[in-house]
Parts: sequence; C-alpha cells; structure tokens
Amino acid sequence: MVTHSSSSASLGASAASVSTVPTLSARVAHGRRRGERRRGFSDFLAALLSRSAMSARPGAIEEAFLIAVRRLVPVRGARMTAGASDSASPRKHALRFPVPMPSRPEVCLEVDFDPDRGIDDWDRQLLRDAARVFGLVLRPRRPPAPTAGGHVDPAAPVIGSSSCMRALRQLVERVAATDFTVLVEGESGSGKELVARQIHDLSARSRGPFVAVNCAALVETLLEAELFGIEDRIATGVRARRGKFEAADQGTLFLDEVADLSPSAQAKLLRAVQELAVERVGGHDLRPVNIRLVVATNQSLRGLVDAGRFREDLYYRLAGVELRVPSLRRRRDDVLELAEYFLARHHRFRRLSLSDGAADALVSYDWPGNVRELQRVIERAVALAPGHVVSLADLPPALTREYAEVLHPSVARADSMRAWGSRYARLVFERCDQNKRRTCEVLGISYHTLQSYLRYRDSSSPGARADS
Repeated sequence: MVTHSSSSASLGASAASVSTVPTLSARVAHGRRRGERRRGFSDFLAALLSRSAMSARPGAIEEAFLIAVRRLVPVRGARMTAGASDSASPRKHALRFPVPMPSRPEVCLEVDFDPDRGIDDWDRQLLRDAARVFGLVLRPRRPPAPTAGGHVDPAAPVIGSSSCMRALRQLVERVAATDFTVLVEGESGSGKELVARQIHDLSARSRGPFVAVNCAALVETLLEAELFGIEDRIATGVRARRGKFEAADQGTLFLDEVADLSPSAQAKLLRAVQELAVERVGGHDLRPVNIRLVVATNQSLRGLVDAGRFREDLYYRLAGVELRVPSLRRRRDDVLELAEYFLARHHRFRRLSLSDGAADALVSYDWPGNVRELQRVIERAVALAPGHVVSLADLPPALTREYAEVLHPSVARADSMRAWGSRYARLVFERCDQNKRRTCEVLGISYHTLQSYLRYRDSSSPGARADS
C-alpha cells in the first residue's frame, strides 16, 4: 500500500510537471512575441518619423508608411482606400483600419492577409495603432482647405483606384510641389475643382486661402469689380472692397470655366496674369498679389484658339502645365468605390449598402453627368430607400431603363444562362460579319464553345438558326 501510494504520488507529480511545461513555454513564447512586437512598433515609428520621410512629398510619405506596415505585420499587401468602417472590407481576406486625416475623411488602411495564417488580436491592435499614428503625422501637413469665407469645405477627395486616376494623382503631387499656373481640362462634373483643391492642399500654400470663381457666372459689367476689387466712393453708396485676386493673396485662385470669358474679359485677365498685380475699379495704383493660379474648362482651349474664340497670348499664359481629368465612363472601375464613399459620408444619417443588381446598374450606366451625377444618385437613394440595401427600384428610372429593358424580360421568361449566351453570341457573330475567329476573340471563348452557342436553339427566339 505504501509502495502503491508513493508510486501514485510520483506519477501524479510527474503528470503535474508535464502539464505545466506547455503553459510555461506558451508564456515564454507569448512574452517573446510581445517583446518583438514592441520593438517592431518602435522601428515602425522610427521609419515613419525619420527626417527623410518627413521632408518628402506626401505621396512618398504614404509609400513609406505602407512599406513600414508590411514590415510591422506579416501581411500580403497594404494600401490606402476609401471606407468608413473598422475591420470591414468588400475584399475577401482583407481588413480596414480608419486613418484620421482631416483633409481626406473616411480614408482607411486596407491590408490583405494570408487566410491560412490569419490575423490575431495583437496584429489587429498594431495595425489600428499604426493607422492612427499615420493620421496624426499627416495632420499638420494636410490641413482642410479654407475658402474665401474662412470655413472648411467638405469637398470629396480625388478618389479612384483605376490606372488613369493613379496617374492623375501622381501628376497632381508633382505639380503641387511647384508654383506654376495649371490648366485643368475635363467634362462638367468630372472633378476639376477637386483636383484644383488637391493641388492647393498639397502645396506650400495650403495654409493660405483657396478662392474659387465661376467665370461663367460673372456679369460682364461687374467682372472687373469682382476680380480686381473696387475703390471707396466710386459711386453713391459704394464702399471699397477687395476682389478675388486680392482675396487669394498667399493662396490659390481657381478660375473655373475660363473659356466662357468674353474677349474684353480675356484682355483684362491677361494683364493681371502677366503682372500679378491688379488695379481696383476707380483706383490709380497697382496692387501686387502673391497667388498661385489654377484654371479649368470643360472645352479644349487649344481648339478655341484655333477657332478664334480665345486669345492665343492668354492661352500660352495659362497652359504652362496641363492636366486632364478623365470622365467617369472612362474609369468604370472607380464607380463602386465612389458610390461607397458617398454612402459612407451619410453614415451618421443612415447606413446603406448596394445590392448586386444596383451595383451592376451603376457600373453599366454611361454617367453623362460624371461624378456629380453619381453623387446626386446616391443622395437620392439615401433619402428614399425604404430598407438598408439600395436596390434597383431605389435608383432613378433614367439610370436603370436600359438595364431593366435587357434583364427584366429575361427574368420574366426565366431564361437560362445558355439561352442568354446563345443570344449574345449570335449578336456578336452578326456584328463580326459571321467571322467565327473574330467572334471568338471578341467574346474571349474557344471555337468549340462558339459552335455550341450557335447550334443552341432558343425557344424564345424563333428566328434563331443553327450554324454548323
């Protein structure tokens, strides 16, 4: 009995010692990982706050931040994107962490992670803290743009992940580092003023005023007073006031729709641009101004010069650096990103998401009104959608008409995918002059797949024929 009890006691002691081994090793490993993470975050801060990074242009700082994030936490990719919710991302195996940036609200750090490894709570906390620190670092460098009245303008940032928008942002960053006059061309509603504000925000003049003038709205008889100011007592009851040029001193003057200026107004603008000085109405002396000039038009100034409708000498004064803002139909990949951004701007009022049908309709639409039209469509949906999901019925009829005309009859007939494919293949086949090789290239399918579609007889299309 004694021997048995002693052996049992020894077995129990050995079992207890064995059971404590993984606990101790886990604690040691956990402490080691915690120490490594602390050192990793210290290295992250050192890289982000280094003198070279802080003196670089904003785009380079953002690139350095993303590189530091990938070193801090083993993720597959990292990028800056538009979003409003912490840890929620439309991409699979991705997470978002808000970045508090006053000049770019609702910006997030988005990371892709390996689904086999995953992201633990420590990694999430590190990424969340890194995003907050980055926002604090950029806060003094990217202040909100004050308008002439001194209030902060809630304009949307230049959003888009398409190749043409990435190229445009790179050009904006390069131009912002200079003080040259910039000509921005693009269709109405494409975001020309947003580009001008971005140039101002990223420039050395960001703490100065941003003054926007719509030249198409200026009355010819009041143009000089609006742009150059007026002296006191020039007429009964008139008091002296500054014009837009003086109001933009030490900042940026944005002249929108400059192509709509009359010939006499163009001559007056030419003198001010040449001398960077203005003479108030009723005055006799020139007042120098220190401004950066950004002009925009929805027409081709070069074409107007060739047609004799715009002064050639003024054109060469304004067209030193030219930027072209692409229309929304040329960057359909950005439609859903922009829609999500506009929805996120109204999250305090209500939270909405897009249904698959509504998303497809938005991407399929040509957007003649560009980004401005998309913004109004989203605002309409926010106001009128009965549920928490924006459906096709919540979009304007003009936007969904073509989409509905194509899809709804097929849904009502319960058409199969094979019937759809066959019908579309025949249309492309006829458009390609019944050239099967060219049809296969257009459709991106093999010759045998095309043959199968052409042989299929759709009962809803009695005129369809079978080709061998």
